[in-house]
Amino acid sequence: MAIEWKEGTVNTAGTNVRIMEAGSGAPTLILHHDIGTLDRLPFYDAMAAQCHVIIPTHPGWGINSERPEWLRSVRDIAAMYRMYLAGRGIEKANLVGLGFGGWIAAEMATMSGHDIGKIALVGAMGMQPTEGFILDMAIVGYLDYARAFFANPSRFTDVYGEPTGDMLEGFDLCREMCFRTAWKPYMYSQTLPHLLKNMTAETLVVWGEKDTVVPMSSCDRYMTSLSNARKEIVAGSGHAVDMDKPDQLARLVSGFFNA
Repeated sequence: MAIEWKEGTVNTAGTNVRIMEAGSGAPTLILHHDIGTLDRLPFYDAMAAQCHVIIPTHPGWGINSERPEWLRSVRDIAAMYRMYLAGRGIEKANLVGLGFGGWIAAEMATMSGHDIGKIALVGAMGMQPTEGFILDMAIVGYLDYARAFFANPSRFTDVYGEPTGDMLEGFDLCREMCFRTAWKPYMYSQTLPHLLKNMTAETLVVWGEKDTVVPMSSCDRYMTSLSNARKEIVAGSGHAVDMDKPDQLARLVSGFFNA
């Protein structure tokens, strides 16, 4: 069955945020990677077949996204999305956070875990690794950084084709926003492990077996900090589980949300 997607914008904290949504049922906010997102991905379609999927473009990520000058942290983005959900009267939304989006989802949960549903953190940034380092996008080109999201770099071409023009500019803008919001310390929060300890929402922590962007020790720190979480390792997947193994991830997440 073809999934019908609708595009719109909503003003949140004085910023027009682009929204894609489709499907029906339980509201599910999907928060994309730090490299931005394509409008259509098999994982998004698979989730929209199960629930009401809402996918905002992070403010400032991509060429068609309004960039607020005041936005300076991941927690700012999390606060904007909580305002967005409240403004639409959406209660108990499930959250799916992909990589950088997982960090945003975790920050949203620390603000109050009682008015959101279940949470799926997929290769989530936000936790300082105890072993290894989060891949530093400042020391590689933005295309090499994006290719590193996949267990096999050729999979990048399967998903994105040969990037030109607007797509290249979009990758560069995403990197600039990461430098603005997540530079010191790089891609993790010193407060998040402590703030998560009182978060009681059911959480699924998913990691790609071959993730070379965020070390497995970050996954272990999430598991230590969360009181109500279980872990799933996806064999053969890199950091972008949603693009490396979209059907498998959709089954994991929808099964968890519907349990």
